Amino acid sequence: MRLGPFFAEIAPLLCLFIGTELYDIFVGAVASVVVALIVLIAIYLREKNIAKFAIFSVGLSAILTIGALIAEESLFIKIQPTLFNLSFAGVLLIGRAFGKPMMKQFFGTQFFLTDEAWLTLTLRWGLFMVILAIGNEWAWRNLSDEGWVSFKLFIVAPATALFMAAQIPITLRSRITPS
Repeated sequence: MRLGPFFAEIAPLLCLFIGTELYDIFVGAVASVVVALIVLIAIYLREKNIAKFAIFSVGLSAILTIGALIAEESLFIKIQPTLFNLSFAGVLLIGRAFGKPMMKQFFGTQFFLTDEAWLTLTLRWGLFMVILAIGNEWAWRNLSDEGWVSFKLFIVAPATALFMAAQIPITLRSRITPS
């Protein structure tokens, strides 16, 4: 198991949590974006490639964090997961509706799977992203800034890890030799 990708995902979230706990959601969001940018640069220097959805996610976070700072409104920070998840879900589900295994577009150089498996994973991840967006909408509307950050760290992150783990059987069962 490689710990680098796990750290790359969790480090910005931990910075959001720690910054929010020690100061406020604005400090947490800025720390999160800075660390995410550092992680992206490190990944690029190591692999000479960055996933497009990672660039989109960090860019969206940066833009909305700047907007939050200018407007002094935390809502800009809290709607970012909804916008990202619905955008990604839309790409996946629309692609799937047209028989396109969009997950293969994002991860086809890391995993070599049958097209049927890619289509299944595309549908599953698309629906999961919709659920995450709905959860985020509930959380930011009903929880304080600190509560929303805790929801992301203690509910969303473990749920995502469990969902990813649940996809391991199809990933292992559907492997093919790269051509």
